[in-house]
This record gives sequence, C-alpha cells and structure tokens, in this order.
Amino acid sequence: MLDYKPLFDVGEGEPIILLGGLIGKLSNWGRVAYEFTSSHRILIPRIPFYQIPISHTRLNDLITYLEEFVEAHSLDKVTVIGYSLGGHVALLYTWRNPSKVKKLVVASISGFFENHEEHSLLEETDVELNLGITHHAIYKGEIAANENAVERFQKVDDKSNILNRKRLALSPQHYSECSILHNIYAPTLLVWGLKDTHTSPEVALAFQEHLPNSKIVFLDQCGHVPMVDQPKLFNQHVREFLER
Repeated sequence: MLDYKPLFDVGEGEPIILLGGLIGKLSNWGRVAYEFTSSHRILIPRIPFYQIPISHTRLNDLITYLEEFVEAHSLDKVTVIGYSLGGHVALLYTWRNPSKVKKLVVASISGFFENHEEHSLLEETDVELNLGITHHAIYKGEIAANENAVERFQKVDDKSNILNRKRLALSPQHYSECSILHNIYAPTLLVWGLKDTHTSPEVALAFQEHLPNSKIVFLDQCGHVPMVDQPKLFNQHVREFLER
C-alpha cells in the first residue's frame, strides 16, 4: 500500500509541492523548503520509486500517485516545483489537472526534447546506482545530516530496483508530443543551469517555445541541480515568480 504521508510538511499558507529527480538527496530541497515556509505550506511527497510493481513502473503511476497525494491532503491551487524527472512529473500532472495548479516551476526537465540513446541512459543510471544513493531523514521538520539518520533507498545489488530505475529513466521518452505542452496554460517558470550537461540550455529553449505561458531564467555557474548549485538565485527567481 502506498504511503501518502509527506516526507516534509512545514509552514502555513498556499501549498507548494516539491518534486525531486530520480537520483538525488532529499536534502537538495533544504534551502528551498525553509526559504518559503514563512509564507507557504511546503510539502515533499514520498515519490514511490520502489513501491510500484516492476511491470507498472511508468510515469503514469507517478502522476497518479501525485494526484492521490493532493487529494489525500485536500490541496487546491498548488504551486508545483520539480527538477529533472520531478519536473517532468510536474508538467504532466499540470496537464492532467489544470484546475489544481496555480503555478508551475520546473528546472532541468528530463524527457521530451532530450536525444539520449537508450543504452547511454541505462549506462548513466548504472553509474549513479553504483555510487550509492542516500536520502536524509527528517526530524521535527528539519532535514537532518546526521550520518546515523541517513538510510539508503534500497541496496545497490537489488536487481529489481535497478531495473525499476532504468525503466523510470527511460519513461519520459514516451511523452514526446509537443501538443501536451501547448495545452499547459498555468504560469510556468523554467530555471536552467548554463552548465547543465544532462539537459542543455537548448532543451530549455525548446520547452519555452512550446509552453504558452512560460518564462525562462538561465543561471550562470550552475549545473543540473540549480537549487543546490545556486540556491540564493534559484530562490530569488522563484519568489519573484510567486509574487507576480
């Protein structure tokens, strides 16, 4: 049974949902989460990368989970912020649920305009898995860095989970219809690192071209995870966007 209890739920006001990438640490959101808790309710869902049966590991399942998460917490007019695969889920959630989303912020979005060969994506996922993935536990509303509180998502030698990650890494390629983007009318902020080698700045320009109500911001000295590489600038642009 899927768990709809948030990993993080702090603050009061209009809700903001933060969606991370396939590979990464929960602590990546630390600077963003606490920047906005004074004015918003910040929630980080437990995206079920492992709980979904291997035969059903597709973006559709993640979007459905997010729909059920929003419903479980009686949220409305949410701002969804996502990067990498989380950004892709945010886009598709907005497309399927336009009345639920007030604003959308996406960074370094995977899929759509990427031109990866399947084998290179699989190899990249293998490399990341072999490095080992951890996420920081949350205590009393704080993202803890204590080594004793860190737990791994799953063991690296769990072949089922490795295959799940590979399938998820490839799944955005099934959503390549630009008509999807043309039908997303929520105000959208695209934040991109000029040194992003995974999803290049050219990809950002392609997204902007097809999203009818979008604005793009490029960050210098910034790679694939702008909220970590340039947290102050990322937060500044997000705040200006939210206050418009």
